[in-house]
Amino acid sequence: QVQLVESGGGLVQPGGSLRLSCAASGSFFSINAMGWYRQAPGKERELVARITSGGSTVYADFVKGRFTISRDNAKNTLVLQMNSLKPEDTAVYYCNAVNELRAVFWGQGTQVTVSS
Repeated sequence: QVQLVESGGGLVQPGGSLRLSCAASGSFFSINAMGWYRQAPGKERELVARITSGGSTVYADFVKGRFTISRDNAKNTLVLQMNSLKPEDTAVYYCNAVNELRAVFWGQGTQVTVSS
């Protein structure tokens, strides 16, 4: 099993920045892709960004140029740097990991609220 713990959420004004972190722990096979998803009230969970163990990245169109995903493979940590935040970025952000057996793991989520 893999445990994922997110941190770094909070309240920020429009145009501000937040940095989300996700720490992976437990006994696990090699983690391949890791990613961030988000879910706003009344909406389905959606991909924000993902990164493979080799460093290839994919971003949702609505965050391109504003968010940056990165990972430290040795420490099994994942970071999402979020800049130029908008009210529509308000959501619970979840860390996701897929191991080499294609098992999928989720964190408990961290709330991000963008409001003046």
